[in-house]
Formats: sequence, structure tokens, C-alpha cells
Amino acid sequence: MARFASRKTRQHAVLSEDVERELTREVLRTELLRVRALIITGCVMILFLTSTFLIDPALVNRVWRGTEGLVREYILLGGFILFEAWVHSQIRRNLKLDRDLPVIRRYIGAFIETSLPTIILILQIRSMGAGPALGFVLPLVYFIFVILSTLRLDFWLSTFTGFVAAAQLLAVALYYNSVNDAGEPLAYFHAVRSTVILICGVLAGAVGAQLRRQFAASIAAATARDRVTNLFGQHVSPQVVERLMATGTSASGDVRRVAVMFVDFRGFTAGAQSRTPQEVVDRLDGAFAVLVDILDRQGGIVNKFLGDGFLALFGAPLEASDAAHRAVAAGREMLSAMDHINAETSWPLRIGIGIHFGEVVAGNIGSPRRKEYTVIGDTVNFASRLEALNKEFGSQLLISESVREALGEDASDAVPLGEVEVRGYEQKVAVFQLG
Repeated sequence: MARFASRKTRQHAVLSEDVERELTREVLRTELLRVRALIITGCVMILFLTSTFLIDPALVNRVWRGTEGLVREYILLGGFILFEAWVHSQIRRNLKLDRDLPVIRRYIGAFIETSLPTIILILQIRSMGAGPALGFVLPLVYFIFVILSTLRLDFWLSTFTGFVAAAQLLAVALYYNSVNDAGEPLAYFHAVRSTVILICGVLAGAVGAQLRRQFAASIAAATARDRVTNLFGQHVSPQVVERLMATGTSASGDVRRVAVMFVDFRGFTAGAQSRTPQEVVDRLDGAFAVLVDILDRQGGIVNKFLGDGFLALFGAPLEASDAAHRAVAAGREMLSAMDHINAETSWPLRIGIGIHFGEVVAGNIGSPRRKEYTVIGDTVNFASRLEALNKEFGSQLLISESVREALGEDASDAVPLGEVEVRGYEQKVAVFQLG
């Protein structure tokens, strides 16, 4: 029991590490979006300043007292864009290295970014006066940084951004504009405005935190699904895994027309007697790897391994209108592949293949506690009996009459072996051999 608990703990730890790693990458991706948005914002502001200078030079004189003040803002915005471009490169670098940014660097970056409107605001106050500058558009720029801080997906970073914006705006306003022209104090007005900015920072942080939780939940679900698929896929075919994940284990069986293939290694037991168990497993795994790869290319799946053989399906769980053609093509390729393998090994293996085409019931079958995706019906039984006939005829690939009919002209090389008695069947059936 303790070993089981520790195994579950280790699996949970591995899953948590995978989730945390992918979440970190997702946060870095959203950081890239935020940085790109800031770079675009800086470029738009430069374009706006240039347009203002070209369209209304008089406004430039009123706001910046000539081009000298405008040039200073160009320099500040250009430096800001270069800084953000550097931040962008660092984030991309960390993404490639699959590691997170240091926390302290995030806070320093947030402070530098949020201080840009403050510096420009001070320059405007000096050029156009405190009242007009504080009543101009620039204090609204703080909201851009606060809103984009949501993409940091960090409550405290967004709150910190709102706090820096609110504190700097309040400090500048109180220092340069503590009273109005009538001598009335403006501390209350400035404090309320800064409080609104701070509240926006907190709200942005709350939204970012909620988005982070949703990202984490989605990534955890996807990671768990991928992990189950990978582990389950080592025991059954990936197509079966996808079907089970999509329909659930309670899905009832449905009738399909499929091509059923049985493959068995001839003389394998005798050859295994003179070899170590590890040699037997290695030889079997090597042969299975080649044959299963052929099945994958032809659109078939291994439904189950049967000792030194397996049952393969074409047309289930994924439908295929040319299931018989795919099965025969796979069988031919398997024979050719085994000939190539046998020429390079000291333990040659001979395979027998039987293919039948017909209706089966395909679905999740078993007890309420444990189900298995499989196919049931006479088509399966006959394919098994057909493969066994290879011993009698000394052949390697036998097909039924239904397969030959489905192949049409592609079965021109099928050699009829006549009406054959098949164990378990009262009437004789037609059997055909393919080379």
C-alpha cells in the first residue's frame, strides 16, 4: 500500500512539473504579447507626435515650447522602444531555454516601464505648466500600462504596476500642483485620481490571476490527457485511445465492415527453446516494431498481441472504405519486410497471415469495472482459422473470398486453393493464396 501511494505521489509530481513547465511557457508567451503591445504603443505615440508637428506646428509650440521639447520626447520614446525590444529578446531567449524570468527582473521592468509617463509628464509640466499638463492626456497613459499588466498573469505585478503609477502621479501632482489658481488645495482631487489608478491595478491583477488559474487548469487537463494517451498508447493503438477518450468506456458497440488480419510467427516456439528469454524478447520486439510500423502506414491498428502474433484491424475504430485493400497491401509489405530482415539475422522468422473481410461488432466490451476495445463476430473467428490454414498449405498469406471480391482487379495474382474444410465450420469455404 505504501509503495502504491509513493508511486502515485511520484506520478503526481511528474504531472505537476509538466504543468508548471507549460504554464511558465504560457506566461512567457503572454508576456511577449504585452511587450509587443507596448512597442506598438510607443511607435503610435511617435507617429502621433510626428503628425502633430507636421499638421499643427503651433500646437507643438504651445505644448512643448518648440521642437526642443518634442525632441526630448522622441528620445524618451525611442529609448523606451529599444528597452522593450531588449525585454522581448530576453523573453524569447528564456522561452528557448525553457526557463522563467527572474522575479526581481519583472518588478524592475514594471517600474521602468511605468515611470515613462511620469518622466514625460514632468517635461510637459515644465514646458506648459502644471495645470494644463495634469489636465492633458498624459495621465491617461498610465492606464495603458495597467491594462497590459493583466498579460503578466500575476496579481502582485499588476498591483505593483498600479501602485507605481498611482504613487508617481500623486507625487508629481502634489509637488507641482498642490493648489489651484484660487489658492484652494487640490490634494483630494489628485488622491482620488491616483486611488482610481491603484484600484485598476488591483482589478487588472485579479483578472490576470483568474486567467492564470484557467490556463493552469486547461494545461493540467491537457497534460493529464496526453500522459494517459501516451501510457495507454503503449498497450493499445493510438486510434483506440482517441476513441475511448472521446466516447468514454460506456460506449456501446456498433456494427462495422472491417478487414481482420491475424499474424502468427511460424516455428517461433522451437527457435526460442535454444535461446535466452532476453534474446527471445528482443527478436520478437524487433519483428513487431517493423510489422506495426507497416500497419500504421497502411491505416491499420493492432487490436491485441497474442503471444508470438497479433490481431490487426482495418476499418475500426476509424472507418475506411478501402479496408480490404489496405489490409492486403499491409500483408504484402510485411512479407517483403520479413524477407529483408531474415537475410540479415541468424534467427530467421516465417510469418503466416490470414485476412477476412466482413461485419463485426466493434466497441468497448467487458465488465463494468474493466472494458476493452475489441471486435467480435464470425469474421474474427474465420480470420483466425484462415491464418491457421497456412500450416496446411505451406503458405504465408491467405485471404477469403470476400477479400478477393473486395479487391476486384487488384486480386489478379490470387491463387485459388479450392473449397477447403475449416475447423468449426460445417460447409467448405473458398480460400485464396497471395504471393
